[in-house]
Amino acid sequence: MVELALPKNSKIATGKAWPAMGEAKRTKTFKIYRYSPDDGANPSWDTYTVDLDECGPMVLDALIKIKNEIDPTIAFRRSCREGVCGSCAMNIGGRNTLACTKGIDEFKGGTITISPLPHMPVVRDLVPDLSNFYEQYASIEPWLQTTTPEPETEWKQSPEDRSKLDGFYECILCASCSTSCPSYWWNGDRYLGPAVLLQAYRWLVDSRDESKEARLDQLEDPFKLYRCHTIMNCTNVCPKGLNPAKAIADIKSMMVAR
Repeated sequence: MVELALPKNSKIATGKAWPAMGEAKRTKTFKIYRYSPDDGANPSWDTYTVDLDECGPMVLDALIKIKNEIDPTIAFRRSCREGVCGSCAMNIGGRNTLACTKGIDEFKGGTITISPLPHMPVVRDLVPDLSNFYEQYASIEPWLQTTTPEPETEWKQSPEDRSKLDGFYECILCASCSTSCPSYWWNGDRYLGPAVLLQAYRWLVDSRDESKEARLDQLEDPFKLYRCHTIMNCTNVCPKGLNPAKAIADIKSMMVAR
């Protein structure tokens, strides 16, 4: 179940409806969450009917068309359009994903519902406030830490050690997994969440890093790590096909082993 982090005491109202322009024969309706902190009004669901014959194949294409040609006031994040930057993460059809890699034709019904990442404060429309998420990411110190003198060229790894990073370094920090996690909804101020813990594991298994014990010490906390209840929402929604739940389980195993 998706739960939006709405302003206090507010209810979502029915907003404006924007019909398709011209004589469109093949259309899709997008029901989009709208909220502005400037006018003091309740959030609303606005609906936009888009001519699919004049639009690209992805949900992000539809959003860009809506902003450029129908309603320039709508706000959302986007950048690479290739599933690399994670900027356009949002809840589409009840599931967290990337708008740039989600095809419109994957939805068979007549309407696609789009809302911001769930259970996060909303800055405006489809833009969530990820300040806490990024602060948690910074807290794990996501960079190589060594005491060995820096080599003249690069830090070398064997192919076997390098392969241990596969499935972890590809994370794009879109926050789809963390905002799908009920444990993160309930304890987001203290539980680091699947995305940050996957990133923490990436440095724990890096053979070049020499701060493993200090990193484990930093994670040894009843809330930072152990609020994970293996619900698996994180793995189910990851747009890159990664497995944060396994990374969290492996960190717990490291804690036991030491």
